[in-house]
Amino acid sequence: MRCTLQLLREVWMKVGLEKLESHEGMAVKALLDSRAIGLFMDTTFAKEKGFKMERIKNPLLVKNMDGAINVGRAIMHQVECNMFFKGHVERVRIDVCNLGKTEIILGMPWLAVYNPEIDWKKGEVKMTRCPPICGKRKQEEVKEKEVKRVEKDKDKEILKKLVSKRFWKWKKVFGKKELERMPV
Repeated sequence: MRCTLQLLREVWMKVGLEKLESHEGMAVKALLDSRAIGLFMDTTFAKEKGFKMERIKNPLLVKNMDGAINVGRAIMHQVECNMFFKGHVERVRIDVCNLGKTEIILGMPWLAVYNPEIDWKKGEVKMTRCPPICGKRKQEEVKEKEVKRVEKDKDKEILKKLVSKRFWKWKKVFGKKELERMPV
């Protein structure tokens, strides 16, 4: 029996990165890679864009997918920045190493936490399953609260139109919940 090796489909997503010191933002192509064991930024890219690189205490040896030691040798620095993608917002620490033409790699730790929906055929990524710490989730919660507040205000306006002013002091009796239950 003959076995053929098929190339894996790559999925790229355009993300926004923001430097913490200057709040300067930029759009970057990030590769989603479930084989990568972290988040990585290319050394040349980090230097050219002026990211503040923090030296790490214990350098990490880098091996490529084929097992060979990376040309850039060990990971010596990290970058901390804000990352944005379709309403998703987070602060990330990214290891800096030689990635060649790839600017950013988002590996398995990131994929496991955010669990994005990925359409591998179309190459589309949707952030529909973010954890509670995610900025997108917080924005959605604020919107829900705002909608509920507006609905409450509408209910008050309707109540004022339908109920005579002399009965307003008993407005609780005319509330939606009270109207839907049987009297005891």
